[in-house]
Amino acid sequence: MDRTPRMSSRIQTESDPVPSSSPGFGTPVHPFRITKSTNGPTKAPMLPILLPPSTLRPVAFRTFTRKHNLTISSSALQTLASFVGKNCGSGWREEGLAERVLDEVAKSWKKAGGGVIVEEGKGASLKAILQTLEGSMSGGRVITGKAADERTIPIFSRNGDSELGRDSLQPSLVSARATEDQEDDETEVSLHPRSWIKVVGAFELPRLTYNVDKKYFEAIKARPALFPPPTHKTTLFRDRYNVIYQRLLRNESFQTSLSSSGPSLQRSSSSFAPQQCYKLTQIANLLGRSGTSHLLLGMLSVSPAGDLSLTDLTGSVALDLGHARMIPEDGAWFAPGMIVLVDGIYEEEENIRGSILGGNSGIGGAIGGKFVGVSICGPPCERREISLGTSTQQCSGEVSSSGGFGWIDFLGVGSERARGSRMRKIQARCIHDDQEGSDTPTWPKMAIMGEVNLDGMKTLDGLRRVFNLYNDLPLTERPLVFVLIGNFVQKAIINGGGQAGSIEYKEYIDSLALVLSEFPTLLQHSTFIFVPGDNDPWASAFSAGATSTVPRQAIPELFTSRVRRAFAMANAEAERSDSAEPPGEAIWTSNPCRFTLFGPVHDIAIFRDDISGRLRRGAVSSKPDTDEPDIAMGEDPATNADPLTSEEAPEYAQQAGMNSGSPSPAVLMARKLVKTILDQGTLSPFPLSLRPVLWDYASSLQLYPLPTAAILADAEAAPFSITYEGCHVMNPGRLVPEGELSSVVRWVEYDILKNRGRVKQDRF
Repeated sequence: MDRTPRMSSRIQTESDPVPSSSPGFGTPVHPFRITKSTNGPTKAPMLPILLPPSTLRPVAFRTFTRKHNLTISSSALQTLASFVGKNCGSGWREEGLAERVLDEVAKSWKKAGGGVIVEEGKGASLKAILQTLEGSMSGGRVITGKAADERTIPIFSRNGDSELGRDSLQPSLVSARATEDQEDDETEVSLHPRSWIKVVGAFELPRLTYNVDKKYFEAIKARPALFPPPTHKTTLFRDRYNVIYQRLLRNESFQTSLSSSGPSLQRSSSSFAPQQCYKLTQIANLLGRSGTSHLLLGMLSVSPAGDLSLTDLTGSVALDLGHARMIPEDGAWFAPGMIVLVDGIYEEEENIRGSILGGNSGIGGAIGGKFVGVSICGPPCERREISLGTSTQQCSGEVSSSGGFGWIDFLGVGSERARGSRMRKIQARCIHDDQEGSDTPTWPKMAIMGEVNLDGMKTLDGLRRVFNLYNDLPLTERPLVFVLIGNFVQKAIINGGGQAGSIEYKEYIDSLALVLSEFPTLLQHSTFIFVPGDNDPWASAFSAGATSTVPRQAIPELFTSRVRRAFAMANAEAERSDSAEPPGEAIWTSNPCRFTLFGPVHDIAIFRDDISGRLRRGAVSSKPDTDEPDIAMGEDPATNADPLTSEEAPEYAQQAGMNSGSPSPAVLMARKLVKTILDQGTLSPFPLSLRPVLWDYASSLQLYPLPTAAILADAEAAPFSITYEGCHVMNPGRLVPEGELSSVVRWVEYDILKNRGRVKQDRF
């Protein structure tokens, strides 16, 4: 049998780039168009080198950490060193090739959604980013623009069409496509503000701890427990101290300046020298330095002998505040459990008393002698934009890559650097669509009511009065959110205690549901948030009215079923065929909790506790020397203004004639409370014996970075609305005040966009 034709056909097939259309080969009828594949401009020759990771570390630290606020792991540094040595060669340092390449890697890592730690698999693929950059590099430089487009090699698919692989796209092309996709996504998002409301409970917040060595926050990997090991108790106070310590070192007053003048520690009157760089001294370093003055940072505590002492991470020392001056004068409380700054003189004791109670031989970390305080103040507060590194912006409106913790997601809703700009664009579109067609601009509002005692005779009537006022307003002027804060009963719920039980509590919540069902339009177009107090179940079942542990869970669904049914019935009657507005809902959350609107743009901390009464009972008192005038008091009050500003004096204070030249006692106490809490950076700056805290959930009480607003529901304090260091703090007080001759209802109305609250009052 002659096989010559078959052999010639095979030879022709192997030599001809266009295969035959014979059915035996399964090829298409129409052949491919013969095109000469062009590989583009040839790469410039580059001699690779072996670059050790330790040699590249300074350049990587300067680019990733200082410029982009990222942290490189050792494995990622090894990968980058191999990549730079292969593609940049010997000119990686002299020609600045490595810094440019690492800058492109950092930008691509952020665009890909990578985390703070640059490591393979941490939100993005480092190897994929390096493969993308390697295809667009020539002579150790990343080629962008037209040259990069010419270097893109088409990939043929089976149907003969040329397409670009995803991995062959340059970073500029990827970012452009990502921008287009993001714009397409923004056109499809809901444009109603209530769609972007999220309430984060205390047990849902990310558990973060500050790493002193790496100088950033990292997630706690261990699972939380109600009965953790004893080491977690010491970790609680160590984390508080480390956060305040790093915040203090970021303050300009504690940074060495080349100029002769420096900023003062306090904007209010202070005995500290305004032109001085302060330096902290550890307590353990006081030994052998008797008679010298130092500035200490530590926590006030009571020693086993009953004496006041100051404690830091290195030890403790007895503290004498008999002649200390409070800074500012009567402007804050200082109680055991708080971290304070004390300026004074250390005095050693010659006689060693041994290991007896109150001894000074170093037992238990206590050093001998005592520290005589001259002045005491709280650690200066840090504004939110400084903590997040968003205080400086470029001309284009983009946030510069300065320091701060802008890439850390503190609330689980996205970080400020990752989602802040996009959320602000969505907010602007939502507000623009809501105000379109209206003559008077309206802003999202929040109505805040505290101490809603449902077992009170006048509480339900007061609620009806507030709901009637808002129900009569147009839909655009009604609050988006109603916040009702406990205690919802005056006495603790104790089963079998003879006073009040779970059955009575269920009846009180059912009566609230009846009042809410009278206003179906409010239920349809608003979100109601319920925050419990110490008297609400189930925490009150074992505390018997005493202080319970924080954070605490929400009120169980066993008691709230009737309220949820009222919302379901109201939403069933509403017509939402073409509306993008979400249905109304009731959210029963924990104490404390966080309210967020448009992701990280608006962050509001909500906490119910009688803080002022506990501070008044446990604060340290000292008698200042009134005979000697303070030199710093002679400054101009206009140039030495207090950062605490009261937005509005309560109406009842104006009626009592207290709104004269000097602030009323209620306003002074409110300023004192706000400054104390925000300077401490926590919602519970007390010893665990006074305010028990769940050790593994202590990070939920943290106020760092500062929220945009805070609701401190304190029934023992008068309602107020005060701004301090950019954080607006509100206290709604009691819904129905005690001791009033007439029936009065008080609450706070908060403008979310303007970040301003207003104490309102009405009679019923």
